[in-house]
Amino acid sequence: MYENTREFVAAMEKAGELKRISARVSPVLEITELADRESKSPAASLPSEATRRTDPRFHHLGGRALLLENVEGSDIPVLINQFGSYRRMEMALGCNDASVGIAAGHTPGGLEALADRLGRLIKPEPPPTLLAKLKKLPELMELVKIPPKKVRTGACQQVITKGADVDVTMLPLLRCWPHDGDFAALGYSANVNDGISGLGSGSEWEQRHRGRYITLGTIHTIHADDRDNPNPPSRNVGMYRVQLLGKQRMAMHWHMHHDGARHWRSWRARGEKMPVAIVLGGESVLPYAATAPMPPGISELLLAGFLNRGGIPLCRGATVPLDVPANAEIVIEGYVSHEAGMPGFDPRAEGASLGSGAVFEGPFGDHTGFYSLPDRYPILEVTAITHRRDPIYPTTVVGLPPQEDYFMGKATERLFLPLLRTIIHDIIDYDLPMFGAFHNCAFLKVKKEYPLQGRRVMHSVWGAGQMAWTKTILVVDDDVDVHDTTAVLRAVGEQCVPARDTELVRGPLDILDHAAPHLGAGGKMGLDATRKVGDAELHRVMDPLATELCAAGGIEASVGDAARAAETRLCALPGVLDARIPEELGGWWLLVRVAASEQGGGGGAAVIKAIGGLADEIALPRWIVVVGPDADLGNIDDALFHWMANTAPDRDRYLSKCGRRTAFDATPKTPGEVINGLPVRDWPPILMMDPPTKARVDTIAAHAGSHGK
Repeated sequence: MYENTREFVAAMEKAGELKRISARVSPVLEITELADRESKSPAASLPSEATRRTDPRFHHLGGRALLLENVEGSDIPVLINQFGSYRRMEMALGCNDASVGIAAGHTPGGLEALADRLGRLIKPEPPPTLLAKLKKLPELMELVKIPPKKVRTGACQQVITKGADVDVTMLPLLRCWPHDGDFAALGYSANVNDGISGLGSGSEWEQRHRGRYITLGTIHTIHADDRDNPNPPSRNVGMYRVQLLGKQRMAMHWHMHHDGARHWRSWRARGEKMPVAIVLGGESVLPYAATAPMPPGISELLLAGFLNRGGIPLCRGATVPLDVPANAEIVIEGYVSHEAGMPGFDPRAEGASLGSGAVFEGPFGDHTGFYSLPDRYPILEVTAITHRRDPIYPTTVVGLPPQEDYFMGKATERLFLPLLRTIIHDIIDYDLPMFGAFHNCAFLKVKKEYPLQGRRVMHSVWGAGQMAWTKTILVVDDDVDVHDTTAVLRAVGEQCVPARDTELVRGPLDILDHAAPHLGAGGKMGLDATRKVGDAELHRVMDPLATELCAAGGIEASVGDAARAAETRLCALPGVLDARIPEELGGWWLLVRVAASEQGGGGGAAVIKAIGGLADEIALPRWIVVVGPDADLGNIDDALFHWMANTAPDRDRYLSKCGRRTAFDATPKTPGEVINGLPVRDWPPILMMDPPTKARVDTIAAHAGSHGK
C-alpha cells in the first residue's frame, strides 16, 4: 500500500509497471482507446503464484499503467490502468511478492494471503492458551489502528477554489465512448435538458465537453440523520460515475440499491440538499475499498484502514460538512439536489416532465460492454475544488472485458471468499468468470452431502448482499476446477439435464441488465451441475410425449466427425452465419451466430425452431446458445459474454419437448417486442470505438512506442 498516488506512481515505474506518454492526447475518446489496447495486452509482470491458480486463463493480461503527461485542455497529467493487472492490484493492496524493482508487501503471497488475513478478522479463533493469547496481541492492536483519524488539514487542500471561480471543465475528465452523453444517438430528443440553469451548450461544448465523466472518484456521503454528528456512523464511500454538465454542474448517478442513493433519499425526505465529496487519488487502497461490497453499517474506510495497516487521515471539507481523505490529489465538493424525481423517466412518454433539480443523464459506455441508457438523476452543484499544487488526475475506463475493473472485481472475489463462506457454509470456492461481467454469472464449488444441496446454495447466494443480483449461477462438485470455464461447462453438459436440473426464479437484477424484461428485475437461472443422488434429484415428471422421446435413447456429446457434420448442416440454415461445437467444452455445447433480422432483432427464435427440426438428423448437443452477428464464435468467452448479456432466462430460454435440450436466444432484441409473454425494453448498442479515433491513436501509440518510458 502507498500513502498517496504519486508514491504509487513512483513504485510502479520502478517495478516496470508504468509507461509515461509525452505525446499530446485528447481526453475525448483517445485516452480510452489507448487504455483499452493496453488493458488487453500482456502484463509487464506476472502476479503471485496463488493468483495465477485462481485465474489460469487471464492472469497474464493488463499491460502497464499509463501516465499521460500532455492532455489537451488541462495542465494536469492523467493516470489510467493503475489497477489494471493482478500484480499492480497486489502492489496497491500490499500483498505482492518481492520481485525486480519492488520489495514484498506487508502480506506477501498475493490476494489469497490477504484473504486469509481478512478471514481471521471476520471469524477469529479464540486463543486456547496464555501464550497463544500473547501472540494474538499484535493482531488485536492492529485493529485499533484501522479507523480513520482526523487531521487539521491535508495536501488535498494546498489549493482551494470556491464559488464562482470553480470550473470543473479544467479537469481532464474523459469521454470514454462515442455515444456518451449523446441522447440523439440512442433515439431520444437532443433537447431534453434545455433550459436547465448552469448547463453547457453549443457546438464547442458538444465537441469538447459533452459526455465527459468522473469514473474513478470515491464518493463520500452520510445519512441525513448524522448531519450534526462529528463521527457519523453512516459514513459511506462508494464509486459512482459523475457526468460533467457545466462549469459548476454535474449529474450524480447511483443505482437505487447503493448506499449513496439510500443516503440521498434520506436527505430528500427531509427536504434538504445533500453534501457530497468526490475524491480522486489518495492512498492506493482507497479506490478498491470504495468498490468493495461491505456489509451494511461497516464503513469502507475501515476496510481501507485494514488494507493500509493504519487509519486513513481525514480533514474537514472546505465547503461541505464532510471529512475527506487528506492525502487525495483532488477533491470536488458540492450539494446534490433533493428536488429531483426518481429514475425510471422516459421523455418520450406522453406528458413526461423531467421536474426540477434533475437532468437526463447518460448514455454511458458501461462495464457491461453496452451503453447504459439515459435516465433522470439529481444535479450536483459544485461549491469547491481543492487539490495538491501539482495534482495527478486518476481515472479509468469500463467496457468490454478485460478492463481495469476486471482486476479490481477479481480482487473482491478473492478477498470476500471468507465472508461468503461464513454466510454460506456449503461453498468451498467460487469464480466470477470474465464473460459474466460480474453480476451476470457465478460459478460455485460445493462438497455435496445431500440431495438438492446445489439449489439450496443458489438460493442462499440470491439472498447474500450484492451477490443477490447474480443472474446465472452454475454449481459444480468439489473435484471440478471452478476457475476453469471449460471444466465448469463440461460438468454442466455431463451432469445437468435442462428440464430436471435448472432452477428458475424471479427477483432483483443489476439495474444495468438491459436484457431484463423490467428495470432491475426479472428472471434468474441456476444450473445444478453436481452429480445427482437419490430419487429427489433423479425423478422427473414428464408428459407422455416427453416419456416417448426420452425412451428413444440418451443424448451423447457431439464430437469428432459427427460434430463437424453437424456444424456444416447448421451453417446451411437460413440466417446462420457460423456454427461451432467447441471440443474444449466436451461436445455438449453448440454456439450459433446468426444475421440480424430485417425487423432489427437477431431472429434467434426462428433459428432455434429450425435447429430443433434437425434433432433426428444431426448430433445436436444438449446446450445451444444462439448469438447475434457481433459475437465471435472463435472466442468462447466472447460468445458466452453475449449469452449472459443478451438473455433473460424467463423470456429467452427454449426447452425441447423431451426436456433434455435447451436453447437460449442471445441475439439482440427489438424494443417493444413481447416474447413468451414478457416485454423487451430499449436495447442499447454494444461499445465500439469509431475508426477516426482508432487511426489517431495508431499515430499516438507509434510515437509512444518510440518516446514513451
